[in-house]
Amino acid sequence: MAGRRRWSTEEILDAAAELLRTSDADSFSVRKLAAALGTDSSSLYRHFRSKTELLRAVADRILLAAMDDYSPEGDWKQRITSLALHVREAFGQQPQLASVWGRHASSGTGSRLVMEEVLQALSASGLPDEDIPARYHRIAVLLAALITSEARVSTVTPEEYEQGMELFRVAVLGADPERFPALSRFAREVRPLGVDRRAAFEEILAAQLAHIEDAVHPD
Repeated sequence: MAGRRRWSTEEILDAAAELLRTSDADSFSVRKLAAALGTDSSSLYRHFRSKTELLRAVADRILLAAMDDYSPEGDWKQRITSLALHVREAFGQQPQLASVWGRHASSGTGSRLVMEEVLQALSASGLPDEDIPARYHRIAVLLAALITSEARVSTVTPEEYEQGMELFRVAVLGADPERFPALSRFAREVRPLGVDRRAAFEEILAAQLAHIEDAVHPD
């Protein structure tokens, strides 16, 4: 009887990414992946020592895809902004994988390429070397939080979105003005989280970069 097919590491990652598109990191398991490939879990553990290691490798491929389409141009702020938007766009195409990245991070080539570019850009900003690691960490935390949060919103179904919008309208427009005077005052201008997220993303990132620039060139 012929033996079971031997799957390559890339084929396993392809199948894992496809499985994650229709589920999430919580329900994902090596057993389910093995079943989808028609093999047993032990064969997959020859490639990855744990579920977490496998998930990190899947997320890292998103970062690699982002870096393949990225070319550093402009000053240090433009470089970081462009990189951030590339990473955002890459995870926007596969939002289920953003939560994997936010939870498990990555230590692969894609992650190292992103780290290298941010650190190089910060070095070009004029910051002293001793300040760069802390500034890098703040940018990394900010991007992971924003991209992961945005991905959660983008994965809701149209029915869930409409239900959420109706609840938002009831909660905001129907707020008791005596108990919530400020909310009642701005109710018609306050927008739900799913609206105009790219502009919010860019403004929040720009504020962080402006804070760095102020540290380099204090008044």
